[in-house]
Amino acid sequence: MELEPIRDYLLQKKGTTEECPFGPESLVFKVMGKMFALVAWQSQPLRITLKCDPDFAIALRDQYEAVQPGYYMNKKHWNTITLDDTIPPTEILGMIDISYDLVAKGLKKIDCQKLESL
Repeated sequence: MELEPIRDYLLQKKGTTEECPFGPESLVFKVMGKMFALVAWQSQPLRITLKCDPDFAIALRDQYEAVQPGYYMNKKHWNTITLDDTIPPTEILGMIDISYDLVAKGLKKIDCQKLESL
């Protein structure tokens, strides 16, 4: 997968912003200020780090060689996925959806209300 389709998909998510808090080599996508995706956009192939349910994270790592414990993240809750075309694009988009949903569910009540009103 290429950067622009992934970036466009991430930015379509309600309440999402794009930032570079770790420097220009990493694009960080946040919902209401909470990170749900990090894209190493200068890597070849691209890598994306996403939040995941711990049990499902392990299952994905067992299923796909391109899914590894989150690089520089809590390895129980985050996976880093190398976008080397070994995982179907629909599966990648599903992983993005899961990450977004997990982070959005964990927002403070006031932020959830703001997100719903967008």
